[in-house]
Amino acid sequence: MDHLLYIAMSGAKENMHSVALRANNLANANTTGFRADLEQARAMQAFGEGLPSRVFAMTERPGQNFAAGPIQTTGRELDVAVAGDGWLAVEAADGSEAYTRFGNLQVSVEGLLQTSTGLNVLDDGGNPIALPLPLEKLEINKDGTLFARLEGEPADGGAELQRIKTVLPAHDQIEKGADGLFRRKDGEAEPASAQVQLIAGALEGSNVNPISEMTHLIDLQRRFETQLKMMNHAEENDKAHAQLLRIG
Repeated sequence: MDHLLYIAMSGAKENMHSVALRANNLANANTTGFRADLEQARAMQAFGEGLPSRVFAMTERPGQNFAAGPIQTTGRELDVAVAGDGWLAVEAADGSEAYTRFGNLQVSVEGLLQTSTGLNVLDDGGNPIALPLPLEKLEINKDGTLFARLEGEPADGGAELQRIKTVLPAHDQIEKGADGLFRRKDGEAEPASAQVQLIAGALEGSNVNPISEMTHLIDLQRRFETQLKMMNHAEENDKAHAQLLRIG
C-alpha cells in the first residue's frame, strides 16, 4: 500500500514545484527581456537499504525558452533591445559577470551606465562603463558603441566612447541564476562578440505566453487533485486491511 502512497505523495510535492515555476513565468509576462523557465517530470527509483522497489516523481528545470520576445518601440535613447540572439554583459550584485536582455538603461549620478535595476553595464574589457559628465546627449549605436556629447559642446561635436559588451554564447552553455541573470555554466566570462546587433529606442518584451501558462496551471491543478485522491484511497485501503486483520 505504501507504494501507491509514496508515488502519490512525491508526485503531489513535485507538482507544487511545477505550479510555482509556471506561476513565476506568469508573473513575469510583462518583464522586459524575461526568458520563460521550462519544466518536466520524470520517474526516479529510490535507492537505499534493500531493493529499489520504490519510485518517486521528480520535476526538473531543464532550461529556458530562448525564443525572442516582441520588440516594443519606446523612442527613449537609453532603451536598447537585442536583435536576434545575444546578450548584454552586466556586473551582478556579487561582482560576477552575468548576461541579460533587460535593456532599460540609465546613467547614475556617478556617471556609470546601469540597468534601471542598478546593475553596471560592462564594456568589451569587462569593466563598468563610466561616462563623462554632464552629458547633453548619449546614443547607442547598433554595434553597442556609445556616442556622447557633453553639455556646452556644439551640435556637431561629441565623440565615440566605450562599446557595450555583447556576447553570443550557445544556449546549452549558459544557465539562469536565482537572481534571474544568466551565466556560463563553467563560471568563465564569455568573450565579446561583434555579431550581436542592438536596436536603440526599443525594448524586448517577455517571451512568456500567458494563455499557455494559464493552461499549464489548470492542468497541474487537476493533476494535484488526482494525486490527493490517490493518497486518500491509499489511506482508506490501509484502514480496510487493518480492520480485516483485527477480524482475523
